[in-house]
Formats: sequence, structure tokens, C-alpha cells
Amino acid sequence: MAPDGAAPERSGDKRLPASGAWRPGDHRGRRQFLRLAEDRRFTLEGGGSLRQIDVAYETWGSLDADGGNAVLVCHALTGDSHAAGRLEPGHATSGWWDDLIGEGEALDTDRLFVVCANVLGGCQGTTGPASDHPDDGRPYGARFPVVSIRDMVRTQAAVADHLGVATWLSVVGGSMGGMQALEWGVMFPNRVRSIAALCTTPAASAEQIAWSAIGRQAVMLDPAWNGGDYYDAGPGEGPHRGLALAREVAQVTYRSDEVYGDRFGRALVDPLDGFRMDQRFQVEGYLDYHGAKLARRFDANSYLIVNKAMDLHDLGRGRGGLEGALRRVQVPVLNVSVSSDRLYPPHLQRLTHDALGSLGHRTEHHLIESPQGHDGFLLETDRVGPLVTDFLARVEKDDA
Repeated sequence: MAPDGAAPERSGDKRLPASGAWRPGDHRGRRQFLRLAEDRRFTLEGGGSLRQIDVAYETWGSLDADGGNAVLVCHALTGDSHAAGRLEPGHATSGWWDDLIGEGEALDTDRLFVVCANVLGGCQGTTGPASDHPDDGRPYGARFPVVSIRDMVRTQAAVADHLGVATWLSVVGGSMGGMQALEWGVMFPNRVRSIAALCTTPAASAEQIAWSAIGRQAVMLDPAWNGGDYYDAGPGEGPHRGLALAREVAQVTYRSDEVYGDRFGRALVDPLDGFRMDQRFQVEGYLDYHGAKLARRFDANSYLIVNKAMDLHDLGRGRGGLEGALRRVQVPVLNVSVSSDRLYPPHLQRLTHDALGSLGHRTEHHLIESPQGHDGFLLETDRVGPLVTDFLARVEKDDA
């Protein structure tokens, strides 16, 4: 249900915006910006290129004189650069990993310099489909090219250069953020000292791709998507229904049957005073709430682009398979799984761990027993945090 027991709004609510993307002129909040590809086009892995790319990022703590205390945190599908901090002007939600980043937390900003950048193709400050095309000043919309996790990592490397970070103490992320962390170890093995990959996979599985495809179809079959050209639409006239439905489909995969059963069972939102199609169980209200919540802060075209990048994720592509890719990794790797994760079941994480071990690399795998499902990497911070803290302490000790 919605917070405080209020009746959850429906995903067709006419107040929902056509796009929840951050736009120039909006309150910038705590974002900082880096402009890339002004003099030379940014060539994409899958073909095509972009120019005049803006990357939005945020930082916490201070960079040491030797630059050795920097940690890159990578966000998941609908995350953004606001990994820590309050809900405030410019930021529609509080930090998505606020319990893990801050003074005295697992990523202790009293001693670490923590960075998080909105991914390429995103919608919260980094160039994506809602951004203005440099040729005509109109939003890219469906003209925005398909990007990959590797393209995202290359923009993060540019942020590292800009900040004076030659080598990250660690690159940390869950879900799609874990995909980025793994790619850092393969693409830039000399620029990382460790990797922490949580609830992720070395390659998108057939089932994950199937769920993703359903979500993208939900967006594109919304008549208001209009072929990706909807940015002039008023509130209630954009593709918020399709985007909300895509989120609702994904939300089912983010938790577990145990959680849904314990929290909702067969409880109702609307009384069964005669049967009607619009009567809802509480679990339906919960999905409606999350669908509408995403539609207020995200962009439908960005959802398509970033979601597709996850499907394209394959560490072994063009590298001689998974072992060929992991041969490039030169640093300790922390793998963390959640027992009830049905989007990226633990056996997928163990593929990476076992392959690294067979190559003689330093790797550890931890399984968190929890009913929270895939969202466990966000919700079980009291268990994730100590694993990350201990891992970084050992990395620093070994490097001393």
C-alpha cells in the first residue's frame, strides 16, 4: 500500500507528468556536471556516436592528496546520482543507498571520497533521450541511440579523469550497478584496486531478458508514447501508463513470494460488495503505487534505453567468453547474493566467483539469507554494509 495507509493512486492518474526527467533550468540539487565530446564525437560500442554529452554526478567526502580513497558507486536501472542525501529541491527521492553512504557508514565519508554518476541514457542530468539534440534543440526521443554498459563505464572514466582519480579504491554496485563494476575490472584493470558486485550477473539471462522485453513493450504499446515523441504533452497525456506498467512488472521480480504473502496475503483495497473488474487486492495497490512513483521521476524513453543496456550486458562478448574477459581482472572481487533473488539468482553470481577462482584470482562470495528478493541489496544494508566495510579494510591493508 501507499505510505500511511492512504489509498494508492492509480497509474492512470491525470496528474502524472509526460516525463519525470530532470531538465536544464530545473533545480540542480547536489548535481555537478561534466561536458564530454565537444571536440570529438563519443563513439558507441554498438555503432553510432554522440556529441556534447553532459554527465551528472555527485560526491561525498574529500579526495586525499594522493587520490587513493576514492570509491565509485554505480546505480541500478532506475537509480541516479543521488545515492545519498535527503529528499530536497532537485531530488525527488532521498538517496537510494543513504544507509550505506555517510559519516560512520559502510562507505564512511569521513575517510572516503564517494562518487556516483547518472548513467549515459539516464534522465536525471546525464544526456539521454529527454535531452536536447545539439542539431535542433529538441529532445532526442527515439533518435537516441542504443548504448551499452561499456559505454556507461567510459563516461564514468571521464568523470574520474576530471576529478583527478587515477585509480578507484573500489567500484561498488548492485544489479545494473554490479554490471558496471564488473566491466570496470575488465575494461580498466589498472584503474581499480577492488570490485564489489552485488546481486548481479556476468551476462543477462534469458529470463531477465524476457521480463525486460515485456516491460519495454508495455511502454511502446502505450498510445501516448507516440513513437518516442511525447515531450510536449501535458500532465496525464504522456506515456505514464506504459511506464508505470513496466515498473509494476519489474517490481514483481524485485521481491519474493514470501514477502508478498506476508505483507499482503489476500487483503483488499476495495471491498468485495459485488464483483467488479476495478476492485483491487492490496498487492495491486502496492504495484500501482510503485508504478505511479516511478512515472513522476523517470522518463519512458530512458527506461527503454537503460533497460536494453542491461539485456545487452555480457562480459564475455568479443573477449573470448567469460573466462577470457575475467583474465583481465587483476584485483580482489567481492560477490554478494541474496538467497531469494529471482531476477539474478545466486547461481549467476557464483558463475563469476567460480570463474575468477579457476583463474587464480582473489574472489569471495557471500550469500545473504533473506526473503527480500533482488531488492535485498538495497534493503538489507545492515548485512550488506559489514561485508563491504570488511572487504575494503582488507584491500587497504593488503595495499599498505
